[in-house]
Amino acid sequence: MIANGIAPGGQLTTTTDVENFPGFPNGIGGQELMDAMRKQSERFGTEIITETVTKLDCSKRPFKFWLEDEEEGEPNTADAVIIATGASARRLGLLGEETYWQAGISACAVCDGAVPIFRNKPLTVIGGGDSAAEEAIFLTKYGSKVTVLVRKDKLRASNIMAKRLTAHPKVEIKYNTEAVECKGEGGLLSTLTIKNTVTGETSELPSNGLFYAVGHEPATALVRGQVKTDEDGYILTQPGTSYTNIKGIFACGDVQDKRYRQAVTSAGSGCIAALECERLLAEEEEDEPVPVVEAEKSQTNGVAPEYKSNPMI
Repeated sequence: MIANGIAPGGQLTTTTDVENFPGFPNGIGGQELMDAMRKQSERFGTEIITETVTKLDCSKRPFKFWLEDEEEGEPNTADAVIIATGASARRLGLLGEETYWQAGISACAVCDGAVPIFRNKPLTVIGGGDSAAEEAIFLTKYGSKVTVLVRKDKLRASNIMAKRLTAHPKVEIKYNTEAVECKGEGGLLSTLTIKNTVTGETSELPSNGLFYAVGHEPATALVRGQVKTDEDGYILTQPGTSYTNIKGIFACGDVQDKRYRQAVTSAGSGCIAALECERLLAEEEEDEPVPVVEAEKSQTNGVAPEYKSNPMI
């Protein structure tokens, strides 16, 4: 069972073209990709229930969970839970932001930077940390120029990233500067109104692409205080696995990945979680004393399934 929220498909449904997902040399629409994934899961018998889970009790198995508007009723139960609730990009609430979101404004340069509307155009990145530096340098492959807006008088990025950024010939850094308004024409972003935070002076900055690099918010409210998270709220998993601190609770995708945040890495992470969840349930089922007829015994030769015998798992 997959329990979707009111926006099934997650962040990919809010983007236009996904250019870096394997198998699509010409790119694919975010909504189209997620629709295809949904159909594929249904083909293998997955029951998709489009409901919002508002409460999850991880204290003991089977785990209990409640759906929206049913919190006072009897809970549903699950022997295992995979948390794949993702993370949402922090927005700044600028004037015109809603109008030009995904029409020139993005929160992922690696995801959207290669889109044709940004090719050989002036681009802007907001942020002063390592992520902002990495995204700005990445965008120099596509934009004619990249301007980085930093609210303070210095970068927060590490020394090595700061040096790379300041030394790049296609990058200009504007310190003590913030964006105020997004403007456009023909339905696409074309200009930013920026303000000097020291003098208060405003000016216009030509920009056909605005990329936020101000962090993400992991959707972990459902398990806060139960599953271990880091200081930023991301679920902690054992390195190389989807295991959390609670047996039977697995986490995958952006809800536990604060570094890569790509569709393909989330897909791989989801595969890991599914395999490990299946492994746990299969091993527990095998450990239960179940009467077996002689014919079935001879077919198995007493050998345990691959989950326990395969040293690679």
